[in-house]
This record gives sequence, structure tokens and C-alpha cells, in this order.
Amino acid sequence: MKKYLKIIISGLMIILLNFSAFAVNDITGASKGEFSKVGAAGAQFLKIGVGGRANAMGGAYVSIANDLTSLFWNPAGLADIKSMSTNFSYTQWFAGFGHSFGAISLPLGENFVSALSITSFSSDKMTMTTDERPNGAGQFSVNDVSVGASISGYLTDQFSFGITFKYLNSSISNLSSSGIGFDVGTLYNTGIQGIKLGFAILNLGTQQKYAGQDLQSTKKLFEQLNAAPLDVQYLSSSYNIPLIFRAGATTDIINEEDNKLLVAADFITTSDIPEQLALGAEYTWNNLLSFRGGYVLGQNQFGLSGGVGINYIGGGFKGQIDYSISPTVNIGLINRISIGLSIE
Repeated sequence: MKKYLKIIISGLMIILLNFSAFAVNDITGASKGEFSKVGAAGAQFLKIGVGGRANAMGGAYVSIANDLTSLFWNPAGLADIKSMSTNFSYTQWFAGFGHSFGAISLPLGENFVSALSITSFSSDKMTMTTDERPNGAGQFSVNDVSVGASISGYLTDQFSFGITFKYLNSSISNLSSSGIGFDVGTLYNTGIQGIKLGFAILNLGTQQKYAGQDLQSTKKLFEQLNAAPLDVQYLSSSYNIPLIFRAGATTDIINEEDNKLLVAADFITTSDIPEQLALGAEYTWNNLLSFRGGYVLGQNQFGLSGGVGINYIGGGFKGQIDYSISPTVNIGLINRISIGLSIE
């Protein structure tokens, strides 16, 4: 049975890879292609990294993913969670925006794990201005939400596979758009010097289109004519969500009982920005305290990052607190904190 599952999944990955390669090189859509179409895709909150540990390592996490934040980086990592677990992560974004992530997992028998997650990105109230009312014409806010259902499992002792289906909704003022998407990923443990390989395709899905009250108005066809105004409706264009490909590897440099050091590298290509390379390292002392650092190449705002983590095991549960800080070129410091809890 497992042999046939591997064949089916391998075929699916090949199909998705070819479809995704076409999407990345299609210059007619919201993709990079021959040109650098920065900002051409919508739902940009889907590119904001989740979790203090992963972001402290610069996002080099597709091959490390082994906690609930893996639902963002590589859903195959969910298979490593063997008990009921929860995670909450918060990112203090710039300009008064906040990014939150919450998830809960539940094992399904011995081989599979399921999870539910929700991601939100929201702003404080902002003042709306127009040419006619430059001092303010009311207030508005931004609210983006992604709700996902995931399943993952080991098909062999070394190979895991995961998939997430998610509902997406983006809103600004009185406009909103919605659609569906899914993520798929794999992890392979080579069994050699702790080397693990990871691969993920994120945000495959439908196009979205804004609709709502702000696209409706009342206008006179000709201001000079003494005629009743007409109801008009502005047309909005469809947009793609940002398609992301991540491929990476990690290995143990030191793997002793009290001292562990691992390094990782991720190659990332996204449909609306140039390729990036993320490098990360993590040192853990006594399975209690971790120090992390990372760097992103090909990024003009984020580069260096760092953070710490504390683990606790006892009393029938395992707890973890992770913090990361990411200085930027122009928009200040980005702070993240994650809290995880597992029932042992």
C-alpha cells in the first residue's frame, strides 16, 4: 500500500512542479518571469513568516520543520508531532500592523496527524482621505484571514508528506475578496549526519477579486446637464495569490547530549519577487536553551536575524517559547514571539 502511495504522491509532485514552473515563468500573470513584477500578486500577508524559531534562522526552515509553525513552511513537518499540541505566534509588524497565527494538532492513529490553523493580518484604524476631504473622510482598517485544515504522515520511516487546504479572505474598508488555496510539502531524512531534505509548494489556488460597497457610486453622466445622477459600479481586476517554492537542506554539525548545532539553507522562489537564499544556524544547550541566527540573500529589506528559545519538559507536557528579532533597512525592527505546548 505504501509503495502505491509513494508512486501517486511522486506523480502529484511532478505535476505540481511543472504547473508551478509554468506559473513562475508566465509573464502574462502576476509572476516574476522575465520581469521583476514586485507587488503584482495580492494577499501579501501569505508571505509573512510564522514562528520565532524559523524567523530567527532567516526562514531556512523547510527541511527543519517539526512543530506547528511548519504549517506555514512545510506541512510535511506536521508528521513529527506525535501528541496533541497547540501553538500561538504573534508578529509585531510595522506601521501598526499585527500578524497572528494559531494552530492545534491531533494525531490520527499511528501514522498520520491532522491540524487546524488560522492566520490573521490586521491594522489599526486608519484615516481615509480624498481630494475633496484631505483632512479625513472616515476611518478604515485592513483585515486578512487564512483558515487551514492539514493532514500529514510518514509513508516510510524516512519520508513524510503533508498537505493543507485553506480558505482565504482579504478585506480593506468595505471591499473584500475570497478564494481557496493549498500547500503541499515533503521531508526526507537521509539518515546520514542528520541530513534532511525538504521541499514545499505553497499557495497554489484560485484567483481572487475584490467586491463590495466601495465599488458602487452615484455619478452624473455630464455635470452640465440638469439630469438625475446614475448608479455606477467600478470594475475590479482579478489577482493571483503569491506562489512560493521552497527547497532546502539541514545537517547536524554537533549532535551531543548537551550540545547541538545544526545549520540549514533554503532556496526560495516566489511568483512576484526575485529568488532568495536563506541561511540559518541553531545552537542548543542541554535541550533547554537555544541561540539562533540567520541571513537572507536577495532581499532588500530583511537580511540579518536572530533569536533565542527556551524548552521545558515536565509535568506531562512540553512547552516552548521562541523569540526572534529582524532589523530592516527602512521600516524598523520586526519582533516575533511563539508559544508552543504539547501533551506528553
